[in-house]
Amino acid sequence: MTPEQVDAFVSKTAPGYENYSQFIKEKISDQMGGKLSPSASDLETRYYIARKLLESLGGSTGQMRSYDSNYKKLNAKQQAALDEIMKKREEIIVEFYNKNKNVDLSPILGRLTAAMECDLTPQNEPVRVAITGGAGQIGYALIFRIASGAMFGPHTPIILHLLEIPDEKAMKALKGVAMELEDCAFPLVRGIVTTDSPEKAFEGVDWALLVGAKPRTNNMERADLLKANAAIFSTQGQALNKVGRGKHTRVVVVGNPANTNAMITSVNAPRIPPENIAAMTRLDQNRAAYQLAAYLKADVKDFHNIVIWGNHSATQFPDIAHGYLKDKHLTDLVIDNKWLTNTFIPNVQKRGAEVIKAKEGKSSAASAASALVDTVRDWYCGTSGKWSSLAVASKGEYGVTKGLFYSYPVIHSNKSWDIVKDLPIDSFAAEKMEATHKELLQERDAVASLLK
Repeated sequence: MTPEQVDAFVSKTAPGYENYSQFIKEKISDQMGGKLSPSASDLETRYYIARKLLESLGGSTGQMRSYDSNYKKLNAKQQAALDEIMKKREEIIVEFYNKNKNVDLSPILGRLTAAMECDLTPQNEPVRVAITGGAGQIGYALIFRIASGAMFGPHTPIILHLLEIPDEKAMKALKGVAMELEDCAFPLVRGIVTTDSPEKAFEGVDWALLVGAKPRTNNMERADLLKANAAIFSTQGQALNKVGRGKHTRVVVVGNPANTNAMITSVNAPRIPPENIAAMTRLDQNRAAYQLAAYLKADVKDFHNIVIWGNHSATQFPDIAHGYLKDKHLTDLVIDNKWLTNTFIPNVQKRGAEVIKAKEGKSSAASAASALVDTVRDWYCGTSGKWSSLAVASKGEYGVTKGLFYSYPVIHSNKSWDIVKDLPIDSFAAEKMEATHKELLQERDAVASLLK
């Protein structure tokens, strides 16, 4: 069920209420004599709504322990408030569940648990985040979003590790960025590290966001670009391997060619599990969602399960075959195949080049930073069953060569991901997926000497 289907279901079973959240908030507020404000009701009930639904749906012992562990992190006053709410609303949830036993309530549970983890649960230990290219365009657009809480939630303190190249001008610019961060007085920022040393930048980090890369210059062959960046990401991978937190460090590669750079990073960082390293294709997914929203005159937030297959390049395959607009299948809405093949797919594939042309040589920065916030927040908080596109190490899924970093639809939970498997693939999709697969094989072969 989509979130919209859940809300539609609730509006039918609880007349007068537009959605599940409103139903719960108003019922609890009524039972407590109107003492709870809507915002307090929304936040404070999430934990126990999810806990009770988990019980009703037969949650495992491990899941219960995880919930109870989170509960114990709250202070006594918070626990007391939640206990009181639990007593007042338990009857509502049981009645709601018993009345609708034949309906799959798991989407509701997923939505609430994700919100609880990132928006309600206190986080005492700061998250250490390394950002390469800290004074670059993407880095500058990104850093202040992270500092504001957009990436890890409003209750997670952070320590920023900002890396730049060993160049006087670049380091001076990075110092200026750090000064601006200080002047913002972000409550969540507990420290700022600025350096031109990869080992210092990556020491003890929880997340490494590899944004900086060598740009392609005039008359530069793609093979030369691959080799130049391969050397950079080999060095960074080795530094992460030496001073990172091993299985506790997660890495997202943005610098192009991102998929192959992620593979190179992984090869050079054997202490970090391959599943902890990924390349970003969320920007392509976001671009696809906008193109569809404009074409169908719909809200971009209402699109689900749009897939980006393959390489973050002009060969990528944006796929709508499994997607929805609210509860309507996209293949029932996009019936003009000429628009799909001649406009939509090329527009998404070439959008980056079009941005560079429009900006007279400057690449996407704010949109890339926003997509990176989306990527990490999904990984950190979970996606409640929704799909996200992410380039991860293949184990042979959908016929892709093992070890290549290929973009798949994934579902995030518990700070990990799972590829959505066994999707039906028609001949058109298979051809597009194979074309981008072949390009990744060519990129791998071009840097083979650095993968040994």
